[in-house]
Amino acid sequence: MGFSAPIQVLALGNKVRLRRAFSIGVLLTLMGVARMPMIFGQSSSAALALGGQASIRGAVVLPDGSPVSEAVKVTLKVLRGDQSVVYTDQQGKFELRNLTSGQYTLEVEADRNPRYDIVTERITVQRNTPTFVTIYLKEKQSERRAASDKTVSVAMLNQKVPSAAKREFEKASRLATQGRLDESIDALRRAIAIYPDYLMARNDLGAQLTEQGKFDEAKEQLLAAVKIDPNAFNAQLNLGIVLVRLSKFADSLPVLDKALTLEASHPAAHLYAGIASLGMNDAERGEKELRASFDLGGAAYAVALVHLGRLYMKKGNRELALKTFQAYLRESPDGANAAQVQEMIAILHQ
Repeated sequence: MGFSAPIQVLALGNKVRLRRAFSIGVLLTLMGVARMPMIFGQSSSAALALGGQASIRGAVVLPDGSPVSEAVKVTLKVLRGDQSVVYTDQQGKFELRNLTSGQYTLEVEADRNPRYDIVTERITVQRNTPTFVTIYLKEKQSERRAASDKTVSVAMLNQKVPSAAKREFEKASRLATQGRLDESIDALRRAIAIYPDYLMARNDLGAQLTEQGKFDEAKEQLLAAVKIDPNAFNAQLNLGIVLVRLSKFADSLPVLDKALTLEASHPAAHLYAGIASLGMNDAERGEKELRASFDLGGAAYAVALVHLGRLYMKKGNRELALKTFQAYLRESPDGANAAQVQEMIAILHQ
């Protein structure tokens, strides 16, 4: 089953621009998700609904899924307005015990670090069973914009590109914005013939070949780009995407990991790392990466919810799968995957 993927990042000139979406189809082999053991946080007020037998065990993590390094404020709310506040331990773990069953809202605030937005998550708690949740912090929009400004590498800016090669590259960029990809590709090839170490031209050629489905050719161009500069984020990300498209999951993960070391909060890098992890039967990491992709990218990366829903179906967690698919339809009601998601929801209702 194919799913429509979100934007692919291209470096054009000294700016990062966004290209249109292209479809992705991968075979996902899924396995159960290991649950993380939790320990207590310190409570700053009395627990809600004392006397119940339900609990919430959770972990607050950074946008890339790594542990936090300081206590984070967690507020538990119910519909009537009551609330209770706890702080996680220094690794982000917390537990709320003695709850009655019902609907709650968790509000997570890194009140000692202004870099992150307040994150809210609705939780359904059932009697006599713990509810496990991992909550990803989300960088504020200003922080994400600042990170995006760094995606053009120093090597890109410092290259002494011959003027003739620059003219061909600029021509290719104009042609690409007009949708004339064949002509743009020809101009990029001419630029590279003039200057073989032209990093941006190699990256853009690889990305445009990807849009045409010429994955093997794209891979060769992107391998050349990352050889010129291993710290070129766009080239690393695009190479990881191509390797996923070729179902070379084991090869793609180290490339995507490198991209994430360069820009830890990029939703596309998390999305494809999640898909690759599922392709490698690593459902635990797959779930973490897909959730990070959606949390960081929002509706533009709602396709991550489709993969998550399928993961939960494979695990036999029909309730969570249903909620995840419904979340996709709320975020992207007219999305390319909407009809397929509705079919899966119908199956879950049977």
